[in-house]
Amino acid sequence: MREPGIRPKVAGLALGVFWGGTLFLWTLISAMTGYSREFLMLLSSVYPGYEITLAGSVIGLVYGSLDGFVTGYVFAWIYVTLAQRI
Repeated sequence: MREPGIRPKVAGLALGVFWGGTLFLWTLISAMTGYSREFLMLLSSVYPGYEITLAGSVIGLVYGSLDGFVTGYVFAWIYVTLAQRI
């Protein structure tokens, strides 16, 4: 049987880099301009210690990378598991 092309670790790494980087840049832009401040403040209830500051952007980078990795890994693992059974 041929193994599906998605690898969970690679998918997790890709999504982790994407979400961590996006959250980092988005927070920096918001800290400088005030753009999307209300939406980003919602994330402080999900990510403890996160705030719209320079330090908060680094915290967001760490949380976003971990969150993205776990989400990408689990999604790809479910996909591979289902693809092997169907």
